[in-house]
Amino acid sequence: MRKFPKILQILLKDNVISDNQVWAPTLVSEKLLGLVHTEDYLSKFINGKTDEKEQKRTGFLWSQGIVQRCRYEVGGTLLAAELALNRGLACSTAGGTHHAFPSYGSGFCLLNDLAVAARSLIAGSGKKKVLIVDLDVHQGDGTAYIFKNEPNVFTFSAHSGKNFPLRKENSDLDISIEDGVEDKEYHSIVQTHIPWLLDTFRPDLVLYDAGVDPHWDDELGRLRLTDQGLYHRDLYVIKMAIGRGIPIATVIGGGYSRDIDKLALRHSIVHRAATKVWNEYGL
Repeated sequence: MRKFPKILQILLKDNVISDNQVWAPTLVSEKLLGLVHTEDYLSKFINGKTDEKEQKRTGFLWSQGIVQRCRYEVGGTLLAAELALNRGLACSTAGGTHHAFPSYGSGFCLLNDLAVAARSLIAGSGKKKVLIVDLDVHQGDGTAYIFKNEPNVFTFSAHSGKNFPLRKENSDLDISIEDGVEDKEYHSIVQTHIPWLLDTFRPDLVLYDAGVDPHWDDELGRLRLTDQGLYHRDLYVIKMAIGRGIPIATVIGGGYSRDIDKLALRHSIVHRAATKVWNEYGL
């Protein structure tokens, strides 16, 4: 949890962004969370009624602080989506909780921010289409399940096939990657699918989960990407969307290391890529 404030500190210290580019989210309402999560689950989670087994599945002990933090996190993804639709590009310093299902949390994910943001956009417009690009090392199983019968949301997950979750859901497109894949082969996979998805699905918004757990030094990943590999991945995805005039909002996704400073720096890669695109396109 300590990585989250450090990401913003690093971005400001390294002049990747300035103070006037920082927007603070509001606490997401229960009504919006109810677009994705069941009434029973929200009641238990918000009021501290989840049992020991349910808490073990998420990896978190319940506290009022974690409820507030998760609701702000979802609010951050909603805000990033709104800003992206208005300005073309926006990045959250959190988000990517793609293992949360409608009726339970799982794998360090308690509320599915990507799903709430997508559902909120569709509910407000009726016809908007959202492409979720999930390049976290773990499959976005919760997101895939939530949108399995939703034609206006396309879920794409490129993930380590032998990693968590053991039981995968069916995304609209899943790419299972073998252990040990390095930058060049990984980039080939991304470059094969991203342009085709953008051109055929033609989304109104891309939600991009830029997990850094494909990194070679990640404690829960099984791939071998370098810092440069992650940077070029993020730069490519963002450029492909912006170059087609498609707004894109990014979230940081997973990343696991005992060295919090190193991990926060790694999570800042997507923001560095976004700043380069922002400046190149004069957004």
